[in-house]
Amino acid sequence: MFTIPQADSDPSVLRSSILQTVDNVTHGETDLIANCANVASVLYHMLADVNWAGFYLYKQDELVLGPFHGKPACIRIALGRGVCGTAARQRRTVVVPDVEAFPGHIACDSASRSEVVVPMLRDGVLIGVLDVDSPVPDRFSTDDVALLESIACLIMSR
Repeated sequence: MFTIPQADSDPSVLRSSILQTVDNVTHGETDLIANCANVASVLYHMLADVNWAGFYLYKQDELVLGPFHGKPACIRIALGRGVCGTAARQRRTVVVPDVEAFPGHIACDSASRSEVVVPMLRDGVLIGVLDVDSPVPDRFSTDDVALLESIACLIMSR
């Protein structure tokens, strides 16, 4: 059984704790769905000011909703559509400080104001995306983005 540590007020200590927790809950597990479920929970409960954390998995030329925490979300997203589809198509992280200024943003939760989406690649092949939303504009720092990219790489190494 895993427990999620209390959040630390020092952002660098918190990010380190999140990464260690993700490593712990995915260690020895190769099932992608199981790992995504635990990681979504860790991010939702440990990152401050987050209202959605989860995954979309790439299947048959589209993104399909995977494990997440937050309000119900869109089930299918075409490549190139919204922030998730854009990150998937471009195979690069997309950080959106103000979702209302992002052309074609898909609003699953009207409270979301900023978003970061990290593509998950294995040997250059798109597996899915890690998506985190916040009700706070410009919520995600470069350190947060680096953390989420590290988590996506960690999941892909399992």
